[in-house]
Amino acid sequence: QVQLVESGGGLVQPGGSLRLSCAASGSIFSIRAMGWYRQAPGKQRDLVATITSHSTVNYADSVKGRFTIARDNGKNTVYLQMSSLKPEDTAVYYCNTVPMAMFDWGKGTLVTVSS
Repeated sequence: QVQLVESGGGLVQPGGSLRLSCAASGSIFSIRAMGWYRQAPGKQRDLVATITSHSTVNYADSVKGRFTIARDNGKNTVYLQMSSLKPEDTAVYYCNTVPMAMFDWGKGTLVTVSS
């Protein structure tokens, strides 16, 4: 069973930047399209960025131009570079496969954007 471990979250001021990482166990990672999801308090979990096994990317309108998703198949890791952060980006961020989450969810990493 693949395990997902997210890291890199923290407290950042509006306009700041963070880079999130998601490390996956198992070589099956390299053939899967992956995505970053986020869940704000009291809201549903939403998909914000996706990357295929060939690194074709797509973004939700809310983060387009500010977030960049990337992957390193050799390290079984997917990244999310976030810049120009806004308070509404505050959420727990998770990674998983797309279009459906096939792996067990990790614990996520909390991003708090506040002054």
